[in-house]
Amino acid sequence: MPRQTEVPAHEQRVGTDPVPGLAEAVRRAPLTELDVPATSERTWLALGAEEVRAVLGDADRFSTLPPADNDADSRRLVQAGNLLQYDPPEHTRLRKMQTPEFTQRRMRRLEPMIGEIVADHLDALERAGQPADLVRHFAAPVPSLVGCLLFDIPRDDHTELARNLDISRTEVRSREQRMAAGKAYMAYMTKFTARKRRRPGDDLLSALIREHGTDIGDEELTGTVATLLAPSVLNVGGTLGLSILALLRHPEQCDLLRARPDLTDRAVEELTRYASVVATASPRTALVDVKLAGQVIRAGDTVLCSLFAANRAQCPGAPRDDLDITREDTSHMAYGHGIHHCLGAPLARMTLRIALPALLNRFPGLRLAVPPEELRYKAPNGIYGVESLPVTW
Repeated sequence: MPRQTEVPAHEQRVGTDPVPGLAEAVRRAPLTELDVPATSERTWLALGAEEVRAVLGDADRFSTLPPADNDADSRRLVQAGNLLQYDPPEHTRLRKMQTPEFTQRRMRRLEPMIGEIVADHLDALERAGQPADLVRHFAAPVPSLVGCLLFDIPRDDHTELARNLDISRTEVRSREQRMAAGKAYMAYMTKFTARKRRRPGDDLLSALIREHGTDIGDEELTGTVATLLAPSVLNVGGTLGLSILALLRHPEQCDLLRARPDLTDRAVEELTRYASVVATASPRTALVDVKLAGQVIRAGDTVLCSLFAANRAQCPGAPRDDLDITREDTSHMAYGHGIHHCLGAPLARMTLRIALPALLNRFPGLRLAVPPEELRYKAPNGIYGVESLPVTW
């Protein structure tokens, strides 16, 4: 049987919204010590936006290496190629290789192909008939195919890859199921990168091989592709589904976006903040004693940073947490912060910027086909999202 875990309050949601009382918890204790049994080090939870930004933005005093008994053990636990588990200078080395491939120029080259993917799946949604599951026919496959486009992964492989990724990250599955799916995903990536080594093409992975092939080993190259593709499939898919749901639950915002295409960029940022599908950033370990919010985080302590609370649980005096696509201050931490800010954020933004207006304009009468309370959501302590989204038009 899948293990049952108690979801902390800062990760719980009521549909798309925080649980009642989270804003008050942020005001009362923006940084608080957690009671974690069977551990010698203390664990802290940062809820306030200022505290979260301070921890995530300080790579000199907070490490992302997996916690272990000593530094050597931590380095052995690092997944090769996963930037979220690297500290400088290794992080600097690997990120410097990847960053040029996510420039605006390269993203613009992908724009026409992303538009074709979106158009194809709008056609598929219409062919499915009413009511149709917008997650199944649009919100899930579009980001998956965009991610595969980035690396030139065969289109026929995207469904199985997305399925294995989803299972490997789903807490309601058994440990054995999650591990088997994760191994299948990595096995595919190992074979795929080996083929690219032999026959590089015109994609991000091939560019890495041509520019840095002698500086990056096979294991690290495989891990790089695997950990860049996963957010493209899961995080963007979750954000797209929740963004559409949020717009349908706020029809005045939906109508405004149709009437004002100039608001698209602001709408994408606002909806990304509002959805915040990754509830908590990767744990940080304090390298030295740090004073923050009147507390002293000791060297060796673990700090959890709630991106969801920082983005959604507004304190008294701050802007209200309404969905407002005209919001001028669109800053948020849904893509993280500091040196670990999501490398694929430009691609995620482009996907949302193309997909959302195209959907709303294609189906001007788009609406939920079931009452909102009947919708089912994924476990909040994974990549959050709506399981299915029945719509009519």
